[in-house]
Amino acid sequence: MSELKTQLETDMRAALKAKDKVTLGTLRMIITAIRNEEVAGSSARELDDAEVVKVLVKQAKQRREAAEAFRAGGREESAENELAEEAVIKRYLPTELSEAEVTQLVREAIAEGGFSGPKDMGKVMKAIGPKTAGRFDGKALAGIVKAELAG
Repeated sequence: MSELKTQLETDMRAALKAKDKVTLGTLRMIITAIRNEEVAGSSARELDDAEVVKVLVKQAKQRREAAEAFRAGGREESAENELAEEAVIKRYLPTELSEAEVTQLVREAIAEGGFSGPKDMGKVMKAIGPKTAGRFDGKALAGIVKAELAG
């Protein structure tokens, strides 16, 4: 069992004892999402920490998008609940990279690979992907790569 999954289950039990409803509910949803991912596909398997982080990133993004939708619909209380759940999830994610750090990583990848022009965007994304996985938004990363290749 991955260390991260073990930590999530331990923290869920602690939240249950502390009667922390937000943390408890969020951790239950996360653990369910992890279990669903483990049994998805042709055969059941145990997720490693990197795969658990991917599930956490996906869950955090869903909470953020739901909060934005609730705000747009004028449901501020529901938006706050979603953001509280996202905050719980973020406790288990690796520290996020700043835009400046990612820009520097992109420049290094472009220099190392000798990439130039928009046609090499996929190659740059492939080179930088493992370094930023779970630590920076993919859509924002693509924008930075595109800007660096164009400029």
